[in-house]
Amino acid sequence: MTDPNAVIRQAAAMLLGYPDRDWYARLPLIGAAVADLRPGPARRSLGDFLEYTARTSELDLGAHYVRTFDLKRRRALHLTYYTDGDTRRRGHALARVKEVYASCGWTADAAELPDHLAVVLEFTARGDREQGERLLEAFQPGIELLRGALRECASPYADVLDAVAQTLPPPDQARREAARLAASGPPAEDVGRDPYGASPVPLGMPVPMGGAR
Repeated sequence: MTDPNAVIRQAAAMLLGYPDRDWYARLPLIGAAVADLRPGPARRSLGDFLEYTARTSELDLGAHYVRTFDLKRRRALHLTYYTDGDTRRRGHALARVKEVYASCGWTADAAELPDHLAVVLEFTARGDREQGERLLEAFQPGIELLRGALRECASPYADVLDAVAQTLPPPDQARREAARLAASGPPAEDVGRDPYGASPVPLGMPVPMGGAR
């Protein structure tokens, strides 16, 4: 029997990609998978977003995507941005996420950073569910912050985040942490993401199989 949470997360992962030609080619498959879900909030939210894509031109949808997911507006799809900003610490966090994937035999798309929400969702849906769940829960405050920001700007992408939220534990604690992050803003440091691949530091993330290094 298909896990409905896996279907929701895989659909959300696909929908959170940039709406290019391949993205549009996958829409019928996503629509069929969503239609097969049991009626409920997640199915309704994904259905609402799919209806939005059907009535929106490709040009307008692409422009909305670029306008919406902007780091400066705290609507980042890269989840370590919320906790680590553009600091050296973020490089360690990215390396740790990549370690989790590697420990499960999962190879993420090299064109995207491993903390992109779509990548984490796909890993949870198709890779290792247990490790993916732990990653999503570790990132839940950032997900809630993004979800709230999308609601605030009335973006249809909020529906996709609402569906994702339905697959996670009650977000009370995550919302409190999200409020703290929103108040303080992401850390700032003019060092970029280097050193990407450096030794991991404790981040409250899953420990890769074999233990921490």
